[in-house]
Amino acid sequence: MLQNMSKLKILYVSSEINPFLQTSEVADYVRKLPQSMQERGMEIRIMVPRFGLINERKNRLHEVVRLSGINIAVGDEEKPLTIKVASIPSAKLQVYFIDNEDYFHRKSVFTDAKNDDKFFEDNDERSIFFCKGVIETVKKLGWAPDIVHCNDWFTSLIPLYLKTTYKNDPVFKDTKTIYTIYDTSFQHIFDGELINKVKMVDIEDGMLNNLSSADYNAFVRIGSEYADIVTKAGKDEEAAVNTLLGELDGKQVDTIEQSEEYADSYYNLYTSLMN
Repeated sequence: MLQNMSKLKILYVSSEINPFLQTSEVADYVRKLPQSMQERGMEIRIMVPRFGLINERKNRLHEVVRLSGINIAVGDEEKPLTIKVASIPSAKLQVYFIDNEDYFHRKSVFTDAKNDDKFFEDNDERSIFFCKGVIETVKKLGWAPDIVHCNDWFTSLIPLYLKTTYKNDPVFKDTKTIYTIYDTSFQHIFDGELINKVKMVDIEDGMLNNLSSADYNAFVRIGSEYADIVTKAGKDEEAAVNTLLGELDGKQVDTIEQSEEYADSYYNLYTSLMN
């Protein structure tokens, strides 16, 4: 089994990646880890939102027409999905950008630069759209990932959807998920419609209890509940995150420091997950 590990297909999902956008440590993790795995022979895809701060001309983004044109439901609304692509030349890595004019064409990421950096009220909807958009794009690619590695709160709903609505889909039926938590918390509480917006086919009310607080912790809990493995980008001072992780019933959380060996740690994690 181990000799086939180099052929693993891994999808990295994140809110940001260098050199296109960096607002936190997430962008560095998601830039270095895929390249390291690709150098070990693994097949890699990366998907991020096309936030308005990303300069399309400078970064040579272009639309992938064959993947665009799906409508994604968020609550009672449907919004069109546009897929763009660019490459990181130095790494020979291709990055897919999930785009929608209503959600992602603002000139700031999660807070309104024109309004005292107020947290966008619809960041929950933007996350839902992104998570569903990633899954539908992978389906359209017809590329069945062995592992989907979700990074940070914005990707939290992907493990839930893959374990419920998409569990029998041929593309995802054997897919495992890893969810990595970072110290990127926010104070905002979303409106009472969060659970209704998140629901999809095969998702009962009781399956979303961890979302009931409708805050940052809710997203971390739901991502951790449905992922096969949970990891934490290691920092000793993350007291709030550690307290939250202590509340996760029966879920082992591996702390992986961003040291020279962190790619080795993830390689070992991936291989153990597929054994």
